Amino acid sequence: METPTEPSKEASTAPEQAEEAEEKGPSKRALEKARKKAEKAEKKKELATRPKEPKAPKPAKPAATDAPAAPPTNMFAEGWLKRVYEEKPVAVRTRFPPEPNGYLHIGHAKAIAVNFGMAKHHGGICFLRFDDTNPEKEEEVFFNSIKEMVRWLGFEPYQVTHSSDHFDRLYELAEELIRKDKAYVCHCSKEEVNLQRGGPDNRSPRYGCAHRERPTEESLAKFRAMRDGEYKPGEAHLRMKQSLTDPKEGNPQMWDLAAYRVLENSWHPQTKDKWKIYPTYDFTHCLCDAFEEISHSLCTTEFYLSRQSYDWLLEQFDMKVPGSEEKGPMQREYGRLNVEGTILSKRRITMLVNGATLTIKNPDGTTSTKHVPPAVRGWDDPRLYTLVAIRRRGVPAQALLNFVSELGVTTSLTVIQTYKFESSIRKYLERTVPRIMLVLDPVKVVIDGLPDDYRVDVKVPYDPKAPEGASRVMPFTSTVYIERGDFRKVDSPDFFRLAPGKTVGLQNAPFSVKCESFEEDDEGRVSLIRVSKVEGVKPKAFIHWVGTEGLDVTARQYNTLFKCEEPNSLDWKEGGYANDLNPESEIVWPNAKIEPAFAELRKEHAASPSHASDDLVRFQAVRTGYFCVDPESEGDKLVLNQIVTLKEDSGKGK
Repeated sequence: METPTEPSKEASTAPEQAEEAEEKGPSKRALEKARKKAEKAEKKKELATRPKEPKAPKPAKPAATDAPAAPPTNMFAEGWLKRVYEEKPVAVRTRFPPEPNGYLHIGHAKAIAVNFGMAKHHGGICFLRFDDTNPEKEEEVFFNSIKEMVRWLGFEPYQVTHSSDHFDRLYELAEELIRKDKAYVCHCSKEEVNLQRGGPDNRSPRYGCAHRERPTEESLAKFRAMRDGEYKPGEAHLRMKQSLTDPKEGNPQMWDLAAYRVLENSWHPQTKDKWKIYPTYDFTHCLCDAFEEISHSLCTTEFYLSRQSYDWLLEQFDMKVPGSEEKGPMQREYGRLNVEGTILSKRRITMLVNGATLTIKNPDGTTSTKHVPPAVRGWDDPRLYTLVAIRRRGVPAQALLNFVSELGVTTSLTVIQTYKFESSIRKYLERTVPRIMLVLDPVKVVIDGLPDDYRVDVKVPYDPKAPEGASRVMPFTSTVYIERGDFRKVDSPDFFRLAPGKTVGLQNAPFSVKCESFEEDDEGRVSLIRVSKVEGVKPKAFIHWVGTEGLDVTARQYNTLFKCEEPNSLDWKEGGYANDLNPESEIVWPNAKIEPAFAELRKEHAASPSHASDDLVRFQAVRTGYFCVDPESEGDKLVLNQIVTLKEDSGKGK
């Protein structure tokens, strides 16, 4: 027998959240139908009350200028978040309440920015509260990672708390709720509870179970028996007595939700083996908000329907004035953030990280086992969109916050294409990182006619747009390395780089070069190019290079993990998703070369106190993309991760 449990509470999750959530309350169909209806009404109300903005005059055509773009709009000073504050203009106390059952993802970055940013903007405080009410899925590594990600994004919690800090008080309130005849111990199965809530289609009459009217003292005794371990999981659970049988009550969140349940694995990271029973999210969250005197409880629109049950429970304990925001926390909901083409479901990412052994139903009714191998190296693999992966990929924390700020906050779901996310990151990196030469697939080029010990030190600024700024020295020698893609054995009219008989410029070098001949290895690959020195001729193209003093590195370039644009629509139950994995999602260049100045760049970075919370060295590889040093790097064995590509232009590939 299974215990009905509460709706999933993962903030800012992907649409597939409902699929992976345990069925803890009303059916998915009932919740979704009611949610859409409520959200439509809320949006209509919001549009009706939103002040009309004056029509902006047609802007004049801007003059050409190199002035920096205006800073992003402060999302707390206008729009939805401003209106939320105006509803309750008091000292702001917010909280970010993640479940410690997995790694945070890009959607959580918005939740962190909203809650911590709201408090910071109004001079208030924000708690980091772990919603640790399900010890069966909680691990210490998740607690630590969540704290690390919050601080990586630049926020310091006013206090780190846990729902488990209040378990004793929550239990006392549960007993008080029973004595008020607002809760009862139920022994119904999951299937029986669903029938009480209208059946599979939610269209049948709703009714209360026989346990709903049991005497309070009997429920109290059985609740204590649950506490003392006399029931197994599924044999008993505490339900709130809300409005299950009220024909006017259409909110599934008021259909006698579960408040406490018995768990199989009851050992808890904080409270150890003290408890056999644990409170649900619907019972815990609003009460912990009240305990911590939260003023604005900000969450995603999945919890819009929960607002009624949230207020209802607080009112039972006189922690909130009915119909008023003067006393008690005020819950308001904003649209979550999704990035198109990504997987954010914890269950599905686990399949990508660990692989999966699946039980498949055959057409003849038999079953077979199918093993799908891991698709990525770990939760921090740069191809994923967990925050640990985004950080490892090299995305700066401030760039991620800027991206969230640019999107703004409304009640609508925000679905952003991957290229827009990368464009925002690229915009931030363009003016904040140095530019150096990196050759991914090097081919040796010998300049004939120069002595073997020839060397010219070329001084080059890290930023061509700021020539008076910091610079480095590039040793130009008689042998250099260029990209294999910058040479063709057979020339063509649309190719402007190096080919037999053709002249090209080497960026920042004292002269151009002309290809005289080339050599091939046994496999027909070009192994050596011989060129001659050319002066007084303006070449049509310039290519980048690295001299013989360059450093050997391994470079990784990243593409989308899946070939399709909607990986959530793939077959995950029977492992069909593996057929859509992109074989070129990671391209490794094991013999790449980078100019020697990079060693000094790393030393300077390590010595800078401003990089204490982020030790990644980032740079723009000229003509290639933005990269960072991967944490796997050890000593001289450098590994580079591509953060994003360079902006596409019409001349690329010529």
